[in-house]
Amino acid sequence: MKTNKFFIIGVIFILLLILTAIFAPVLTPYTPSQQNLIERLQAPSAQHLFGTDDLGRDVFARIVYGSRISLSVGFISVFIILCIGTFFGIIAGYYGGTIDYIIMRFTDIVLCFPTFFLIILVIAFIEPNIYNVMIVIGCTSWPGLARLVRAEVLSLKEREFILAAKMMAISNVKIFFVHILPNIVSPLMVYSSLAIGGAILTESALSFLGLGVQPPMPSWGQILTSGKDYIYMAWWLSVFPGIAILVTVLSFNLVGEAIRDAFDPKNREANF
Repeated sequence: MKTNKFFIIGVIFILLLILTAIFAPVLTPYTPSQQNLIERLQAPSAQHLFGTDDLGRDVFARIVYGSRISLSVGFISVFIILCIGTFFGIIAGYYGGTIDYIIMRFTDIVLCFPTFFLIILVIAFIEPNIYNVMIVIGCTSWPGLARLVRAEVLSLKEREFILAAKMMAISNVKIFFVHILPNIVSPLMVYSSLAIGGAILTESALSFLGLGVQPPMPSWGQILTSGKDYIYMAWWLSVFPGIAILVTVLSFNLVGEAIRDAFDPKNREANF
């Protein structure tokens, strides 16, 4: 991975994004909710790097502070996905039989619904805020991971070291954590990196529709929403948050693709 230029580029942008979120107050003298109607819809300048919106708020400040929202949603949502998907996948793959059948049929039912529309449906019945958005994205996006983990466990449980652990009467819980989880880390890493970008994109789309993070909290999707009414006279309201979303999602995808290629046996054989 060290020689993969795309991996390096992705990691650099992700680190820059994390540093931006941490040092947001240092990077801009403005707060994301600070209004100044006298300076509304000003074009990018030395005073306002990314211009101002319809309420005179500094767009650069809103994008910088919005990175905190995006990273929080991305990491926490994927953590929830990992917990649920890995649990169901290991249980289904390891025990098999009726347990496997019930879990997989439930997974198939969830997969029948388009994830984004299922999220919108759930959000419509609860209060749309950052916490509910993270929970809903995590609780509706796990089926793909569950199927992936199940497939990995089905091949692992027939391996000699798993059979030996059973013969030694080692508890199933210990087998899960000591023998199975360490051997499925690579697909989990790939899935997590790609899923973080997807979660950030989903949150931006929900905020654009008014179902995600609510004002006055800054969100890239909110900035896009305010920009759609001024697309011809205030292009910066759409361009800069759009670029932020594009670069962030692309960076996580590049890292995920690089990790997948690094753990691909075909690529390792080709290198030798």
